[in-house]
Amino acid sequence: MSLYAVMGHPVDHSLSPQIHEAFGRLTGRDVHYERREVRAEGLAEALSAFRAQDGRGANITVPLKGEAYTLATRISDRAERAHAVNTLAQEGGGWFGDNTDGAGLIRDFTVNHGWSLGGCRVLLVGAGGAAQGIVGPLLDEGIAHLAIFNRSPERARDLATSCHDARVGVAVIGGASEAPFDFVINATAAGLSGRLPALPDSLFEGAIVYDLMYGPKAELFLSHARARGARQVADGLGMLVEQAAESFLLWHGVRPATGPVLENLRGLVGAG
Repeated sequence: MSLYAVMGHPVDHSLSPQIHEAFGRLTGRDVHYERREVRAEGLAEALSAFRAQDGRGANITVPLKGEAYTLATRISDRAERAHAVNTLAQEGGGWFGDNTDGAGLIRDFTVNHGWSLGGCRVLLVGAGGAAQGIVGPLLDEGIAHLAIFNRSPERARDLATSCHDARVGVAVIGGASEAPFDFVINATAAGLSGRLPALPDSLFEGAIVYDLMYGPKAELFLSHARARGARQVADGLGMLVEQAAESFLLWHGVRPATGPVLENLRGLVGAG
């Protein structure tokens, strides 16, 4: 039985073990999946120990996605585009790096929720590793405009510049670029600290608001949006399950059904 894990900090409440072991049962595979607490700059050492224990694949979460990108010996096109890795697969003497975040988000939007992004205006809040992984796939869906707002405007400008796409700009909140958005996507970790991004209330009115976090960690942002006129809100539990299915496909060669797993987890986590 091969070993798989999620690595990052914090991971003590990660649902990845339940998800991947459920996928294993659905596909007839014996999957052993662990949580491994790894802090910044500690990934190389953790992967070395993991390989020695016959670790075959790892999901990488905050704050290690950029570090994983530099450590991968070969990377997928979508990881190259994101400059971030959230999935590693053992390959020869090294690691193949992929990024399944964007594919997971788009599948949750289009399949689980039935939302179409074509021709829409999207505000992305945050410019870190999570945001990097979803920008390209959002553009591929044919959106009309993507604005990026970040606490550090320089980082937002860097992400916008890296896209090489005229549809991407930096949102100057309170300035001339402020405009109604069809979707507002929170890709920050604000829910962990109990702080809200400094967005005007008007940006939520009539929008579909989505938080990449799930369960109680997403509730602060989503409740705030709901109270300010959001048309619909949703958390990122579906994205978590869908991106995990993409990782499972890379490791095992089969993409599991996600509906039963998502339904079961929603019962445990609560409404999003």
